[in-house]
Amino acid sequence: MELKLNRPLVFFDLETTGVNVATDRIVEVSFLKVMPNGEETVYTKKINPERPIPAESTFFHGIRDEDIKDAPTFKTIAVELATFIGDADLAGYNSNKFDVPMLMEEFLRAGVDFSLEGRAFVDVQNIFHQMEQRTLKAAYKFYCDENLENAHTAEADVRATYEVLKAQLTKYEGAAFEDRHGVVSYPVVNDVAALHEFTNLSKPVDFAGRIVYNEDGLETINFGKHKGKPIVEVFEQEPSYYAWMQNGDFPLYTKKVLENIWIKYKKEKSEQKAKAASNHSVEDKKTAKKEFNQQKEETAQSISLDMLKELQDKFKK
Repeated sequence: MELKLNRPLVFFDLETTGVNVATDRIVEVSFLKVMPNGEETVYTKKINPERPIPAESTFFHGIRDEDIKDAPTFKTIAVELATFIGDADLAGYNSNKFDVPMLMEEFLRAGVDFSLEGRAFVDVQNIFHQMEQRTLKAAYKFYCDENLENAHTAEADVRATYEVLKAQLTKYEGAAFEDRHGVVSYPVVNDVAALHEFTNLSKPVDFAGRIVYNEDGLETINFGKHKGKPIVEVFEQEPSYYAWMQNGDFPLYTKKVLENIWIKYKKEKSEQKAKAASNHSVEDKKTAKKEFNQQKEETAQSISLDMLKELQDKFKK
């Protein structure tokens, strides 16, 4: 089944020096851009992470220090890469938890303003894990009935991810899914927005999962002593928590998201304070006016009584 697209969809995969989004670096990128008319464009490039690649990572993806010693750094290709992606939606395998936040870290380090606003994110792994619970290699065999050659090379993995998604759409067309609350739906449909909704399981705000949306749609802390609390509530109880996170070992994109929430919070607090002051001022004016009218009335009554007394005294004479 071919994808129905209203705008481009970019499948991508990253090979890295490790799995720590905040401290590791990308050593290879591969992007497969699929246009609404079905046209496909591939962008694959090795990247110099400007640090040694650990042996365990080389064992996983096969990229050694000598393979990338003459490769460009991410910063030198960042603008080119952002231009290639354009305003496309993003798709990948485990991309919401790893590839998207890792990519954002590199863009932020490079000083390139790459926005995630308004994009849909389709994580093929989440469709697979919810429907079948297996790995990419098994998924490719299960859905496409083929063996995945050159697994863990970026281009082979990203191509397999693309083929798996198309096969999933065919296999699960009209298939029912029952969630943990017993609600039955038919979520695997040929629509990127619907797949975005189905595959974003934890409703992350920052993609790294430190901040998520709760059932009421509020940004909520998802770790540590404040886990489960709305961020605004944490700011009210412990204002220093914002500074602690900004100075801590958190991904740059998490800090950027947190900063946006903080700015919005401070703005709303300022507006509330101004409104309260304005209401207080109005009440003060009403009170002052009431007191003035009361004094005026009392003065008028006093003058009237004095005048009446003078008249009485005058006519008595």
